[in-house]
Amino acid sequence: MKDRLPAISFVTSAVVLASVYGIFAQRQGWFPAPQIAQAEDTIRDVKANWKNDLALEPTRHLVTAHNRGRDENDQGYALHLPDAVAPGYTLVAGLSKDQDSSAFSVELYDEEGQHRHSWPVDYSKLDPEGLKPLNVMLHGMEIFPDGSIAVTFDAGNAIARLNACGDPMWVVKGGYHHAITRDGKGGLWAWRNNEIVRLDEETGEIIKTLSLENDIVKADGGQEGVFLVRSFAAGEDKPLSLASDPFHANDVEPLRAEMADAFPQFEEGDLLISLREINLLAVVAPDTGALRWWQTGPWLKQHDPDFQPDGTIAVFDNATGSGASRILRIDPVTRDVTTVFAGTTDAPFSSWQRGKQQMLPNGNVLVTEAQHGRVFEATPDGQIAWERDMVWDAERNLIVTEARHVPEDFFGDTLPACGTSKAM
Repeated sequence: MKDRLPAISFVTSAVVLASVYGIFAQRQGWFPAPQIAQAEDTIRDVKANWKNDLALEPTRHLVTAHNRGRDENDQGYALHLPDAVAPGYTLVAGLSKDQDSSAFSVELYDEEGQHRHSWPVDYSKLDPEGLKPLNVMLHGMEIFPDGSIAVTFDAGNAIARLNACGDPMWVVKGGYHHAITRDGKGGLWAWRNNEIVRLDEETGEIIKTLSLENDIVKADGGQEGVFLVRSFAAGEDKPLSLASDPFHANDVEPLRAEMADAFPQFEEGDLLISLREINLLAVVAPDTGALRWWQTGPWLKQHDPDFQPDGTIAVFDNATGSGASRILRIDPVTRDVTTVFAGTTDAPFSSWQRGKQQMLPNGNVLVTEAQHGRVFEATPDGQIAWERDMVWDAERNLIVTEARHVPEDFFGDTLPACGTSKAM
């Protein structure tokens, strides 16, 4: 026994030291805690989405519907207030119900809810050497009067413009993600990783770039305090790693000429940006990156801020963790925040991530409730004029990443069609 005591003591000491190190490694993020956490996440992801990755069922794109247990013949559309519907057309982007033709699609509906056109979006044509289509997600979508569309993909490596048949007009490689916005002067604005990019909408040529960390955060001698990019863990002063996505940029929108008079404190072309992880909305000068205005909260993990004709800014407040999202309106002068729309217990509205809003000319708001796969139009007094569930089965909907309203005359005399014109 005496001969074994040194070995027992060594093993015991090693176990104690390993346990103590394990505790501190977990708290401080030391090796191997990050690697173990990543491995655990990978195992959970494979378990949840193996059918998706084998192209058996698109589980990465399916979400629970509010109205679970619906009849199998329910197509998901309900028109509640016909006289309150904004005239025009609605485009809805997401996974294609018909997986045989294309993984993704953009669908066009008229104000009566009738389907009028479909754009197939085949990611494999845009990035043949990249991920399988079901492992990316169609997110950003912009529409042109000629019936073409521009698209981006979360986790993808391309931004592209497609004609009415879904054929590529141009493709630019890169980590473009979230929203795309036309500026009215021949440019498309989008995020490429942590960089704002303006592209020529006709050719895809990159015209301008603006780096978040190098041009905006460091503008005017440094604006770090606004963007919260420094950590003081354990008494140290060190930059927060950008690889961990501390900002999660999800929108950029230029102040267009026709809206500029409503915002005298800004200049035409200024950029409204949204950084989800720090709950920040900001307006920056495109040439210098200097802040014109910024505000954090009361929104939480927000998406899709838009300049409005009355001088306010509308935003989709995910209110992540609350189970109740909101559409808000902010006055950038007074900083007052008002609620445009919120759900109720009987008519819930929530999307813990993603989501879009669009204020319509008649005062209604078009809402993309991404994480429940629903699009609806709400009146100023909070009633639902119509709603559409993107039905997959009795329990689940397809994620909806973008819905867009366009006026009746947007496409001119004919609606988009593949090969031939389609009467209005």
